Amino acid sequence: MKKTSIVVFILFLTGFMQAQDRPQPKPGKAPVVNIKKPQTFVLANGLKVMIVEDHKLPRVTYNLTLDNAPYAEGKIKGVDDLTSSLIGNGSKKIAKDPFNEEIEFLGADVNFSSSGASANSLSKYANRILELMADGALNPNFTQVEFDKEKAKMLEGLKTQEKSVTTISNRVTDALAFGKKHPSGEFVTEETLKNVSLADVQANYQNYFVPENAYLVIIGDVKYKKIKSVVEKLFGKWEKRSAPKLTYPAPENVAFTQINFVDMPNAVQSEILLVNTVKLKMSDPDFFPAVIAAYILGGGSESYLFMNLREKHAWTYGAYAEIGSSKYDSKLKSTAAVRNMVTDSAVVEFIKEIKKIRTEKVSEEALTNVKARYIGRFVMQVEKPQSVARYALNIETEDLPEDFYENYIKNINAVTPEQVQLAANKYFLVDNTRIVIAGKGAEVIPGLESLKIPIFYFDKYGNPVEKPVLKKEVPAGVTAKIVLDNYIKAIGGEKAIATVKTISMLGSTTIPQAPSPLTFTNKMDSKGKLMVEIAMGPMSLMKQVVNEKGAYVVQQGQRKNIEGNDLAEMKASAIPFEEVQLAKKTGIVLTGIESINGSEAYAVQNGKTTKYYDTKSGLKVAESKTMEQAGKTMTQTTNYGDYRAVKGVKIPFNIIQNVGFELDIKMSDVKINEGVTDADFQ
Repeated sequence: MKKTSIVVFILFLTGFMQAQDRPQPKPGKAPVVNIKKPQTFVLANGLKVMIVEDHKLPRVTYNLTLDNAPYAEGKIKGVDDLTSSLIGNGSKKIAKDPFNEEIEFLGADVNFSSSGASANSLSKYANRILELMADGALNPNFTQVEFDKEKAKMLEGLKTQEKSVTTISNRVTDALAFGKKHPSGEFVTEETLKNVSLADVQANYQNYFVPENAYLVIIGDVKYKKIKSVVEKLFGKWEKRSAPKLTYPAPENVAFTQINFVDMPNAVQSEILLVNTVKLKMSDPDFFPAVIAAYILGGGSESYLFMNLREKHAWTYGAYAEIGSSKYDSKLKSTAAVRNMVTDSAVVEFIKEIKKIRTEKVSEEALTNVKARYIGRFVMQVEKPQSVARYALNIETEDLPEDFYENYIKNINAVTPEQVQLAANKYFLVDNTRIVIAGKGAEVIPGLESLKIPIFYFDKYGNPVEKPVLKKEVPAGVTAKIVLDNYIKAIGGEKAIATVKTISMLGSTTIPQAPSPLTFTNKMDSKGKLMVEIAMGPMSLMKQVVNEKGAYVVQQGQRKNIEGNDLAEMKASAIPFEEVQLAKKTGIVLTGIESINGSEAYAVQNGKTTKYYDTKSGLKVAESKTMEQAGKTMTQTTNYGDYRAVKGVKIPFNIIQNVGFELDIKMSDVKINEGVTDADFQ
């Protein structure tokens, strides 16, 4: 089946996603920050309690945090995630549904995880909500039914992530930077998750959900003495226990700059991550210069990386850098997703900008602007109860001075260009950088080899592998027409296809930052008419129509008629089963055999579009198209799967479109020769 028209759809989605990158107005003079100090006490079991009275609003916020050191889970990696999922499903005293219903009735918000719990509510319900939070956290009801349900959900989630280039690149980066046996380098697999039992979850909770390093921060409309007695009653019974004390070898940076490549044949973009492991604590003297240096390098729309890779070269939607700060091992990373054809050039520019911040002092003007933005973000957060709770907790857990946050703005403003440069030289180890790239090897590796940077190859689990075979030769006698004919046979044959007059597809998908799932509708008929619509509930976000008069797009209430080459492309996309026509067309080229999603596929090129057909099943598994839009070259890839027979013709019920992120469309209803009328194309 022909893919849905995508040109305008890309514009809609990228516009939705790019809003976060728009330059923000510069903040004015920063106000004086006054942060209330908590009154504190410690229970006999070790729980440290901090209370900040704030009677401005009739609300109260609770944050219970377990400050345990990170630990590796080994062969049962995923046990902690499952523990998080199961805590809060009611308690041993109250079943799950009544527990959640009471919280909802009180208009409160209560959350649980393996590292603590949080809640907020109106202050008139403060005691009851704290009771529910304490009950759910300290008396969890781990049942086999809920365990099986959550485990199944996690397994399904793992399957959907296995095609995500971003997920895999992040996974491999951490595995290589920290080591697979380090808490920051291990990752969940289907095998490790299947190893986890309910008994493992119970043991995990027993071992690590302990009061030894626990903190309870309470902020809001409460009285210290009254809430103190409630806390003592609810948490005083928490059994005094200590978490296991485990140590791990400190990660080491590579001895020389190198590229670690992961071949992702389905990738339309390369995910690039430059990483160094660091040990930067908030209490370190160079903490503020280091975070400012990272912000200058890649903290926003005026950073070095952003201005270079996006504004100057238009290779990416955004390029960023961030440095982790923790009393444990952390990392500095610089990232971007770029078009395959410019991957090698982007690597060169990444290194160039990192060298620049190490060798050239940042200008006073640029430093002043960065400070203003950094301070602006701090000031926007400082009044929020969640922020006050985090600040109080950080002072305790990060060994910070009592006036750390009162002096935060002063310390930011005190950072000099010289300090920024010194911090960059200390932490931005350009000569010991691991450059992790996940991308399509056939299109990316030749350019990377020209950089003369050593390249090592890894699979998507961080295991060393040989250099991938980029493209296999086609067996003698196999032609593009044979491949197309085999596809037609695989989906039901030309006779069955000829009976298809209309197709109606209804599905759903999600996109980042959207609050709820989107509805996907695609209708077409054999006369070359098409309607595609994306909606959020009753609201249409984007609609495009091709009919006998032409084509148009409606986006955000604005209609635009399509003309010229775009019109020709949309009309071509309105034909179901385009392969029937392509098989009779000249100029179609069979370019080779490539790996697509772990299987071999014939690559058939038609102009700027390449279609991929599984060498065994004959089914179309992917399609990529190169296009020019707003002066930028874009490659859009569509993956097809979950083929099901509908009236004798196989239709893909899963379509994954990559438009800078993965748009996973799952069909819930596909009809042939019904559900479509002429009114759909008006």
